[in-house]
Amino acid sequence: MGAVVGTLTMQTKQRRPSRDKVDDDLEMTMVCHRPEGLDQLEAQTNFSKRELQVLYRGFKNECPSGVVNEETFKQIYSQFFPHGDASTYAHYLFNAFDTAHNGSIKFEDFVTALSILLRGSVREKLQWTFNLYDINRDGYINKEEMTDIVRAIYDMMGKYTYPVLKTDAPKQHVDAFFQKMDKNRDGVVTLDEFILSCQEDENIMKSLQLFENVI
Repeated sequence: MGAVVGTLTMQTKQRRPSRDKVDDDLEMTMVCHRPEGLDQLEAQTNFSKRELQVLYRGFKNECPSGVVNEETFKQIYSQFFPHGDASTYAHYLFNAFDTAHNGSIKFEDFVTALSILLRGSVREKLQWTFNLYDINRDGYINKEEMTDIVRAIYDMMGKYTYPVLKTDAPKQHVDAFFQKMDKNRDGVVTLDEFILSCQEDENIMKSLQLFENVI
């Protein structure tokens, strides 16, 4: 997540540390999409109004129209993984942020997900991660979906991170996950199974936290 946050906020450091509310509200009207009011976003997320202002300025610097399409998202994200191919994982990540499923990410989508990933409860983070892995959004994770996500992560990290990575490593990783998560052996993992397995098994939680670092 640091990659995305860093990109969308790095240019705000050159601005003055404070501006009055009128200026901030005026700034929010000068884009194609106007986000919800700061008071409402503050109530809906775990960010303060000042933090939301900083995040918004960074978001607008990168995305002047007020929305991010998938191609722009991929370009922003891929620059942080020059030694690998981040396009596939960025596609899955974009879909997880795009809660309206309309092919674009608004500022509200961005900060809502960010709030969960950075400051949400363990259950909230796990539910968000489950939704990321549930590619077809049917409420279950099957082996093919988890394999696609894990392979995309390995591809993105590149050869310099895993110098001796075997081609079947993603499959082995997924097989180990499913052995522990698929409690009733029906070939799919439900949200309850996913959360329970992660909370019961420290190794699974550590693996997921490792993957969180590339969000």
